[in-house]
Amino acid sequence: MSAPIAYNELAAKLKVELGDRVSTSDLQSAVLELRAGKGMVLDSADHDTWSVGSFFMNPRVTTAPENAPHWPEADGTVKVSAAWLIEQAGFNKGFTLNGRAALSSKHTLAITNRGDATSADISELADHIVAGVKSKFDIELKPEATFIN
Repeated sequence: MSAPIAYNELAAKLKVELGDRVSTSDLQSAVLELRAGKGMVLDSADHDTWSVGSFFMNPRVTTAPENAPHWPEADGTVKVSAAWLIEQAGFNKGFTLNGRAALSSKHTLAITNRGDATSADISELADHIVAGVKSKFDIELKPEATFIN
């Protein structure tokens, strides 16, 4: 059996309540299906899956912006949805600066390689998004991805 289900989206997919347990095979199937729907399972025919996965971490702040999805943390801060911040700062799914690197058309947290992006293209897009979110909300996004020269 799995650990208790702790995510609303996963519980809904499995048709169970939060805290319920399911078989590990059911859990694996549901997680893979949810991740594939967001372009987070590699598919050689789908450029939206050519990414490092979720690129930015959900930032912790003292006060969440109005209407922002957020989750209270034990230390009194709140974790805010990075995807929401990105979208509200004007970066829609599929946003690109040069056509080579783009936000996924399925999920704004994934920066994708459209076929011939360089690491500089990825960094330029990430930096542009970080600056836009900082300008709109005074919140600095941090990359979840690890950069290798």
